[in-house]
Amino acid sequence: MTDADTSPFVVSFDWLAARLTDPGVKVVDASWYLPAQNRNAAEEFAVARIPGAVFFDQDSIVDPDSSLPHTLPAPELFAQAAGRLGLSETDTIIVYDGPGMFSAPRVWWMLRSYGAANAYVLDGGFDAWKAEGRPVQTGAPETPEPAVFKPGFNADAVASFAAMGSIVETRSSQIADARGPGRFAGSEPEPRAGMRSGHMPGALNVPFGLLSDNGKLKPLNELRDVLESSGLDLSKPVVTTCGSGVTAAVITLALQSVGHRDNRLYDGSWSEWGGRDDTPIATGDA
Repeated sequence: MTDADTSPFVVSFDWLAARLTDPGVKVVDASWYLPAQNRNAAEEFAVARIPGAVFFDQDSIVDPDSSLPHTLPAPELFAQAAGRLGLSETDTIIVYDGPGMFSAPRVWWMLRSYGAANAYVLDGGFDAWKAEGRPVQTGAPETPEPAVFKPGFNADAVASFAAMGSIVETRSSQIADARGPGRFAGSEPEPRAGMRSGHMPGALNVPFGLLSDNGKLKPLNELRDVLESSGLDLSKPVVTTCGSGVTAAVITLALQSVGHRDNRLYDGSWSEWGGRDDTPIATGDA
């Protein structure tokens, strides 16, 4: 799907445009925004989308019993939600978001974690797709034909709170935090109320925006440079984290793209760690 210097987990606009009517290719709008971005993903999808796309609501396809924003649902709940969207684990599923390389990697990671081996991220977002004059569907979205999604679950893809407590104490894995430098250092407040500022002791800062250019994932050699210059040793385990488990997946995508396999995503992320009063935190640079 890609050339030698491009991630094997992304597809180009040209690749998707040539396959929009292929029966085994499904397109998913995984757009999600922070309040400060002043965008409403569901409303934007209702107005315009890549033809045939379905909307994956990252705030509702979650564990209903968790107080955290984006806790992974049980496999059977994910399967029901995916099936209602017309998705099967055997489909080729292309995930996109508005700006590109922001929230789409989270759903790519979810799909792969639940057994959809042919999930990919669209390189470049819907904003750029529209700007290039690519095909756009407007008006009321079509209701997808329900499908059966038979879930697996890769428990090794996710890190729990208990695991993070052990990692912080023993430094058995590197921690890569995707939040911006200000939030990481504790010099900027968190967007969620009641959240302490700072980072997990021992964490390294890999702001997710450094891994892409104009919504496209950087070439593999540049990804390696960004990851290693942040202090990561790509021969050792990594756990990715962020504010609520969304942009951590951009680091996960970058790691997987350069061949790093011993990585997990901390699902609770700072919403869990920073929202408690019994967890150690550090401030300042890494």
